[in-house]
Amino acid sequence: MKTHKIAPEVKEQIINRIKNDGVTVAQASKDHGISEVSIYSWIAKKVEGQPTISEIIKLKRENTQLMQLVGEMTLKLRDLDSNQDERFQRPLSYH
Repeated sequence: MKTHKIAPEVKEQIINRIKNDGVTVAQASKDHGISEVSIYSWIAKKVEGQPTISEIIKLKRENTQLMQLVGEMTLKLRDLDSNQDERFQRPLSYH
């Protein structure tokens, strides 16, 4: 496999796309023709003493998943409430 020296500006651009734009490491790897391992190593070296970029990415993904779950639960609760409202608004029928 060929090894190329990647300019620091390019590394920074790739890391920023991952960090800020939500691009996955796999997608950035494909887009730039750089191995995922290389990108992960740049991310690991980028920050010390603060959350790593990979931790931030993981948290953003988890946040998105949680927001989707909250949305789904909200819709289900709304549907349940509307079904209960309909039940209580109908006149009772005695057989």
